[in-house]
Amino acid sequence: MADLWMPGADKHDIGDHAPTDGGPAKAIAHVTWDRNATKAKPQDLVPYANLRSYFCGGGRAVAPHVLWDPFTGHMAQFVPANSRSKSLVDTSGGTRTNRAGSVVLQIEALFFPYCQVDGKVYESLQDTPGRGWDELHAWVKSWEVPDTWPMGRPTAFTSHRDEKVWETNAGWYAHAHVPENDHTDPGTWFAFPKTKEHSGEGGEYEPFPGAAWFTIGRRSPVVARMHDRLVAVGCNQYQSTRDKDVIGSGDVASYQAWQRKCDFTGSAATWPPGKTTWDLLQVPKS
Repeated sequence: MADLWMPGADKHDIGDHAPTDGGPAKAIAHVTWDRNATKAKPQDLVPYANLRSYFCGGGRAVAPHVLWDPFTGHMAQFVPANSRSKSLVDTSGGTRTNRAGSVVLQIEALFFPYCQVDGKVYESLQDTPGRGWDELHAWVKSWEVPDTWPMGRPTAFTSHRDEKVWETNAGWYAHAHVPENDHTDPGTWFAFPKTKEHSGEGGEYEPFPGAAWFTIGRRSPVVARMHDRLVAVGCNQYQSTRDKDVIGSGDVASYQAWQRKCDFTGSAATWPPGKTTWDLLQVPKS
């Protein structure tokens, strides 16, 4: 059985445990964003000890499962894995955001854009050393959270939400993906560590084949897997599943719906696909 308390994390049990509702196992990626800095006016990172004390005290009502300092690798855990935590807004009715899975593991990375550590400024979380990520990922995965982002790996402080995808798909979600919430964090997140099954050239997802590849009538198993991902992220504009390995009008309409969901507009939200939205779609390799 997986560990209720992450090995190596400091245990600070705040009590107030409550069960989850069952369903697809999820992890939610947050950043603490406790100061507003800019490129012109960076600010020093808030000390890890301050946030740890906050979640043990006045911030108990919004504490995550794990507070993670990606600069040092320090971690503190406040509730066990099989309990809900309260880092998400949960309005009456609809999905119970903090409980919608066999686990809903909430990870708060100590970070805000343009934070300064030892004189160096960090614009995005992905720019930090990411110390402890491999261990954190392994613990989350031990709770059967798969290495996938059902709504796309975050690459910017933008939001797109789909309650059906949220309720039916296991995996990692950005706070920016969660229904009933309006946050846009974490902005970026780290790639999943390579495992034996995902150690080949190019990683686990299909690389962008280039815009010229997407010609009407092209037949490829990649097209079928793209079709399935567009349906999974709530952009189904298909009239039929017949010949789903052949690029047709349904692919064009569905992909353009995905581009709009990724906050692209105008000519940037028209066929053919571009690398940014293709990478966000995460079409799996065969």
